[in-house]
Amino acid sequence: MSEPTGLRARKKERTRDAIGDTAVSLFLERGFDRVSVNDIAAAAEISKPTLFRYFPTKEDLVLHRFADHQGEAARVVRGRRSGVEPVTALHQHFRAGLDRYDPVTGLNDHPEVVAFHRLVFTTPSLAARLTRYQLEDEEALADALGEGLQARLRAAQVLAVQRVLARTNWQKIADGRTAHDVHPEAVADADQAFSRLW
Repeated sequence: MSEPTGLRARKKERTRDAIGDTAVSLFLERGFDRVSVNDIAAAAEISKPTLFRYFPTKEDLVLHRFADHQGEAARVVRGRRSGVEPVTALHQHFRAGLDRYDPVTGLNDHPEVVAFHRLVFTTPSLAARLTRYQLEDEEALADALGEGLQARLRAAQVLAVQRVLARTNWQKIADGRTAHDVHPEAVADADQAFSRLW
């Protein structure tokens, strides 16, 4: 008897999460460059080929945590209510993320989240891979905004603003401030930055 597709997919997702969590724990403990793929496979109790079926590169073992946000800006634009301008929808979405202390906004002071961001921002190969993800997001957002150079420029502006805001928030927290303390500044910065778009 074959396993139902939904159950199989959930098991695959749980396995993927377990491998990724194991890898991130090792990276946070030892540093990205000091952990091999063999170390991760051994700690996760899987073979190296199995690991690569779930994560094509070592960098993907870390950056899979951004996967939920991949294409998010494009989804916000496509899913906005009638009569709401794209930049307004994106601004509201970012503000809602700040209010939830969503790690993607940089406004989260959980020690593991701060350490994770430090790992990503200070490891050149991870930062380079993250840039590739951001370029893919930019293309998706440009498609959602329309066609041509104007749509591409607008997409680049929005994602640059979000990236700078998130990095600024993270840096304040990495410097020892709490997310709660930084929140009013983060909101004011977001309001000011988004008001200057388009």
